Amino acid sequence: MAERRLATDLVHAGAPRLEGAVITPVFQSANYLQEEDAATYSAVRYMRLSNSPQHLALAKKLATIERSEDALPCASGMAAISTALLSVLESGDRVLVQQNTYGGTTTLLADLRRFGIEVVEIDAARPDTWADACAPQTRAIYVEAISNPLMEVPELDAVVTFARDRGLVSFIDATFQSPFGFQPIPFGFDLVLHSATKVMNGHSDLIAGVVAGSADRVAKVRELQNHLGGHLDAHGCFLLDRGLKTLALRVARMTDNAARVASFLAEHPRVRRVRYPGLASDPHHARAARFFRHPGWMLSFEVDGEQTAERLLARVAIVLHAASLGSTETLLVRPSRTSHLGLSPAERARLGIDDRLVRMSVGIEDPDDLIDDLMQALG
Repeated sequence: MAERRLATDLVHAGAPRLEGAVITPVFQSANYLQEEDAATYSAVRYMRLSNSPQHLALAKKLATIERSEDALPCASGMAAISTALLSVLESGDRVLVQQNTYGGTTTLLADLRRFGIEVVEIDAARPDTWADACAPQTRAIYVEAISNPLMEVPELDAVVTFARDRGLVSFIDATFQSPFGFQPIPFGFDLVLHSATKVMNGHSDLIAGVVAGSADRVAKVRELQNHLGGHLDAHGCFLLDRGLKTLALRVARMTDNAARVASFLAEHPRVRRVRYPGLASDPHHARAARFFRHPGWMLSFEVDGEQTAERLLARVAIVLHAASLGSTETLLVRPSRTSHLGLSPAERARLGIDDRLVRMSVGIEDPDDLIDDLMQALG
């Protein structure tokens, strides 16, 4: 047969059909019989080492949909990010990091500085400035496919070229996209990271993460994960596998809805600015069109005052005021009070994140109902 298309792989890839089961069963067993002496610690049959039949089936599906050699499910997106970075970096190394990353990543990088790892911010839209930030001890470059929460799209092809020319490991957090919208490994990135809590699972009932890349790089991440303990449990593997089956359908609907909502917000008198790469007026629109199959379901917007933001969050009836993103429900938050609450007010101000900024994860509801709800809540 010809190579299967992604929507088919999302349903069928990795499924071992054990005992004829259409769905991979939940293997609620912490350890397994050792059929022969293990050649390495990672080969010992133990759930913390992510080698149960369920973990292996999920890893195969993840690698298939990422078009990578290997993949590793993790306990959370932050477990994926931290373990992957620490598999490459050590004291004395430097990593170049895109400005305006997810708040949890920003605070993690502050922790890395405590361990002697130098973190240097770069403007991901200005490749001409990156060389000045590089040094002999630079080991990696880290970007987000679409930044959280300002919806900025880096010069991704330039990131790949820059990393290859200088022998750097290139990381990309693709949480605001998905394998259905962008596959970073064939594009040229070394390691792709996801908070699978978000759209890959899509149902607000799981915390999980994903690392994908070459077999050698994922093996190093897995070895470190074995010691740090950030593995995904058996039921989490089942939920993520289930969620992935409908990823293509959910993303298509969510993206269509986001385009409708963004256009409505762009015309509303209480909205000062909409950040959504799907809008032709957005400064990142051209890059998103070059790199991605779709512009995504995430947007953020700035209202005309803090009171307007508070009233909006208090009055929505269908849209939910709740953290996280990428679920079937439409969610609203202020990043200054959630994802970036761990930063100081001065740091948030430097990044352009204040109490007027609202982040929206658009779900699968009827778009007219979403627009009606936003209209009455904004006033």
